[in-house]
Amino acid sequence: MSDQAITILSNLPAPLLAWYDAHRRHLPWREEVSPYRTWVSEIMLQQTRVTTVLPYFARFMETFPSVQSLAEGDTEQLLKLWEGLGYYSRARNLQKAARVIMERHGGVFPQTYDEVLSLPGIGDYTAGAILSIAFGQKVPAVDGNVLRVVSRIIGSEENVLEDKTRKQCRQYMDAVMPVQRPGAFNQALMDLGSAICLPGGEPLCQQCPAGAFCTACQQGRQRELPVRINKTKRRIEEKTVFLLLQDGCAALRQRPEQGLLANLWEYPHVDGHLEEAAAARQLADWGVRPHQWRKRLSARHLFSHIRWDMTCYVVDVTGEGPAEWLWADAQERQRRAVPSAFIKLTRELPDGKDNA
Repeated sequence: MSDQAITILSNLPAPLLAWYDAHRRHLPWREEVSPYRTWVSEIMLQQTRVTTVLPYFARFMETFPSVQSLAEGDTEQLLKLWEGLGYYSRARNLQKAARVIMERHGGVFPQTYDEVLSLPGIGDYTAGAILSIAFGQKVPAVDGNVLRVVSRIIGSEENVLEDKTRKQCRQYMDAVMPVQRPGAFNQALMDLGSAICLPGGEPLCQQCPAGAFCTACQQGRQRELPVRINKTKRRIEEKTVFLLLQDGCAALRQRPEQGLLANLWEYPHVDGHLEEAAAARQLADWGVRPHQWRKRLSARHLFSHIRWDMTCYVVDVTGEGPAEWLWADAQERQRRAVPSAFIKLTRELPDGKDNA
């Protein structure tokens, strides 16, 4: 570890906690703290804004108020509750972990780092957040916000997208975080990164409790740091998606139990961009006949490592199609979790009730 970095960061806890006490966000999982609520909120907040999470968290807690209720809950209902948040593996892992807690820990959330880290869907950051916030343990929680804050304060030029940089940052935080109020310290760093030490545009350095000793601020390098070099490019996949309508129903099919968007419901689609003639042949192969071609549109969806470029046809059809298809009316569609990758298509439904 760098002694200089630790020396600089040792100035952080006192002013940061004072700032947090004055400016902290009042959030439902902070006002009523429990390991379960902290865990669910942190999983929801991965890749998702706080304002988006708030209504989802409220509905989730109303439906699944405990580890036991989540472990015993209906997976289809869980995925429907998650609809619109994306990254559905988070929801499935929540339920898997709840079942592990029931089976291995008697329904009581574990309190050691190794036990928490062993739960499905929980990594270093989430384990640190749960243990520090819910149990008051001195465990760092390093996410993108914290990496950005620390990189700017110490003037680091290490690539924050590399694991070694995150590991080093955890060591720095472990060295300087206070024994008292470790959860508040971790949450203060999160708030600082989301409200003051902003990722895009100009950070609000005049309002920052670390401004007096921040290397990036002193050197005018806020826009240069942190260093982010993404060595992995998204793979582009072309799709032709069909929104097939018949008697007020739309065709859905369920994705496989493993892999991307596992178990979710989707509109029938094939690989590649098909022109209308080829699309008509595909419908014939499925055993349905086009009655009216309503619309052709394009859509794009970004996953972490994949980009879907979609050509979409909205078609009135006759015929039943493959046996595994579900012809779902508006009420039935409300019970099925359709991934946000297809949201532009969902908005084309005649009833207009499927907006996520």
